[in-house]
Amino acid sequence: MEYRNLGKTNIKVSRICFGSLTMGPLQANLPIETGANIIKYAYERGINFLDTAELYDNYEYIKEALKTIPREKYIIATKSYSYSEETAEKSLLNALQKLETDYIDIFLLHEQESEHTIRGHYEAIEYFLKAKEKGLIRAFGISTHRVSAVLDSLKFKEIEVIHPIINKFGLGIQDGSSEEMIDAIRKAYEKGIGIYGMKPLGGGHLINRVEEAFEYVKNIPYLHSIAIGMQSIDEVDANISLLEKGNIPKYLKERLGKKTRRLIVQDWCIGCGKCVKTCKHGGIEIVEGKARAVTDKCIFCGYCAAVCPEFCIKVI
Repeated sequence: MEYRNLGKTNIKVSRICFGSLTMGPLQANLPIETGANIIKYAYERGINFLDTAELYDNYEYIKEALKTIPREKYIIATKSYSYSEETAEKSLLNALQKLETDYIDIFLLHEQESEHTIRGHYEAIEYFLKAKEKGLIRAFGISTHRVSAVLDSLKFKEIEVIHPIINKFGLGIQDGSSEEMIDAIRKAYEKGIGIYGMKPLGGGHLINRVEEAFEYVKNIPYLHSIAIGMQSIDEVDANISLLEKGNIPKYLKERLGKKTRRLIVQDWCIGCGKCVKTCKHGGIEIVEGKARAVTDKCIFCGYCAAVCPEFCIKVI
């Protein structure tokens, strides 16, 4: 496994980051022990970097895995929508307590859109910077689906890490193309910011072109690491093979090829529209009083499921 320093943070991460969203309640909802064992297997194969978020509600998996993974050798990035000192403190304490750890390696503000949203969350940023001084976090940054947020983040010296969406066809980029995102990432990289990309397979839409899609992001020189969702041992092996060999063994491809990702809306949906307001990709709509996936726009993140008051949405 190849490792790179994450910008100027002095944090060394594996080229593959374990995307943990897919194993948790918003998607596969694996048993805790099963998910923890996949995390541990990935670590044994060299993946020392994991991405999570408060929204994912999956800290229990990571806590269980950390019972055998040496904490000082494992890099954890988490995210929250904190906007004030109070919400930032709540999110950080929640992560520390649920993970049973003394520090978080990287804490990000989730889904930032521009200079305006960053400034609107500045009270939370100030709290996280104080937490960094106390050793409770090691680095601070943002995640985003927008080119504008990557560029605007360069105005803030406090931002050390950026977690942007990037894939060959620009799926999920809300305000530009892949080329525009790469140019923004390059500018951040040249300033010494740590960058790890997300959604290299476009939330699952590029699974049928997985080798081509992964090769594209692997060859972007400005990405220190690539976060990709994993919910099985086979997926861990496949992703490592993509990184190291550029392909997936035939037997693995056949097993994984049987799986397709779908967004399911149960019959008891009341059509409240909270999912539509949450989705910034236009990936879900209300038709005849019920929610329905917009198949060519949904990136299967499951964020809509997190806000559904009737618990009727799930990514499988």
